[in-house]
Amino acid sequence: MRIVSLLPSATEIICALGLRDDLVGVTHECDFPADVAGLPKVTRTLIPPAASSGEIDRLVRERLQTQAALYSLDMSVLKDQQPDLIITQALCDVCAVAESEVQAAACSLPGNPRVINLEPMCLADVFECIGHVGDAAGQADRAASYIGTLQGRVDAVASRTASIPKSERPSVMLLEWIDPPFSAGHWSPELVDIAGGREAIGVAGQRSVTTPWEKIVAADPEVMIIACCGFDVARTLEDLPLLQSYPSWNQLRCVQNDRVFVVDGNAYFSRPGPRLVDSLEILANALHPNIHPLPEGIEAAVQVSAPNRR
Repeated sequence: MRIVSLLPSATEIICALGLRDDLVGVTHECDFPADVAGLPKVTRTLIPPAASSGEIDRLVRERLQTQAALYSLDMSVLKDQQPDLIITQALCDVCAVAESEVQAAACSLPGNPRVINLEPMCLADVFECIGHVGDAAGQADRAASYIGTLQGRVDAVASRTASIPKSERPSVMLLEWIDPPFSAGHWSPELVDIAGGREAIGVAGQRSVTTPWEKIVAADPEVMIIACCGFDVARTLEDLPLLQSYPSWNQLRCVQNDRVFVVDGNAYFSRPGPRLVDSLEILANALHPNIHPLPEGIEAAVQVSAPNRR
């Protein structure tokens, strides 16, 4: 089978199921596992490489108004790959190739390749997506076994969290974007709950939304996890001074108690694939390090000390 992935998370699922050799095309964003970097890129982005967070947000909002995606297919490359299976999504309106464009492309390709649409909103949906990919690629048994392994890791975290009294579970602000602030939705509040926290603003199963800074100040979270969508730790830290300039930043409990953390939102929290379980383990360790050990090989959240705190 010749598989084209139009999602970084789908690329990770395909490789986790032992189908790396069947993968013939990926997006310009696919970067894990590392050996997919050399595969043909079937997508392009309209986001300038040096765009600031505010500029990216404006581009996204403009595209939402016109229902146009920020990513497009490179049809010549896609055609050369002669896919049997294309894996795409309908979850994000602008941050991946539009579903209509993918369907139209598939109809124009020889062999009428099958298109699978992934649209997870919670952790169980992500596991279901792994099953769908396994079924489509003839690896249903392998997918079921892999899902069982991932679920076992989730259950282990949940079991440890069960020993934490409700009174010791901190309120958590999982911030998905800085300029402007976004509270994280989808699966993120669910991860906070399993890890032993209480999401302060985000709603499980709902979309991430722009959140007035005043609302965050009013919630006054005990812990803040900054997981900027599409940004690694280094890129997120570039925007940290902007966050620290917001009114009442220094008065937040999370700042006063040095409980602000930066994580790799691109690799983990905003990518609905197998590494969402890694995200859970990173989050649990940040919230309760004495109860949730960090598994070997997984990056710890970066604690941010507050400069010039008054």
